[in-house]
Amino acid sequence: MGFEVYDCRRDIRNILVRPQIRARFCRLEPGTGSLDAWHTHDLGDEIFIILSGRVEFKINGEVKEVGPGQMCYALTDEPHSVRVIGDEPVYMYLSVTPHIQPTHTFYDDKGERQPPHFRPSSDYNTETDSTTPVAELIDGHIDAVRTLAAQAQESVRIQEERGQELKQALMAGDMEAASREREAMWEPLLQLFKQTSAVANGWNGLAPRAGSVDAVY
Repeated sequence: MGFEVYDCRRDIRNILVRPQIRARFCRLEPGTGSLDAWHTHDLGDEIFIILSGRVEFKINGEVKEVGPGQMCYALTDEPHSVRVIGDEPVYMYLSVTPHIQPTHTFYDDKGERQPPHFRPSSDYNTETDSTTPVAELIDGHIDAVRTLAAQAQESVRIQEERGQELKQALMAGDMEAASREREAMWEPLLQLFKQTSAVANGWNGLAPRAGSVDAVY
């Protein structure tokens, strides 16, 4: 991935889409639009930065007006929506971390949670892998989860073993030894986090082909 510069007035789309983050520029028009649908994210924290115009955010039962140069956020499971104030369009940056399908949870008029909506990759300005046989994608997903489980089991062993050594080093005031134990505990965790991202990446590739999809947002 090369070093590119993006412009909010031109690049109105999802720009960075990875399991760790989805980042995009939006242009919101006055009136009813897709972003005013009351929704939550089961896994993602969402950040909004207003670049021009003014909007009204409803987040977790509170209503506030947000303008240029200001930001707000909605945490995981916090219901939120946004509405343009005035007659001018709004330019906004938003990011959701992490980005794992299904990304949005919607609610009916009674506030009841609707079934998951899996979306086509094109909704995120990415391409669906339509060449790899879906059975191969499923097998790859299972293998990735199996690898994650094995790494997690090994990490538990290391954390327990090194954790005891870390306690002793800290009790003895030996910060050099404590730092060594901390590093030994971190290395398997690093690999575990990387494998978790690999599982998410494979799942995001499989999900749009594993059943029906809805362009709902």
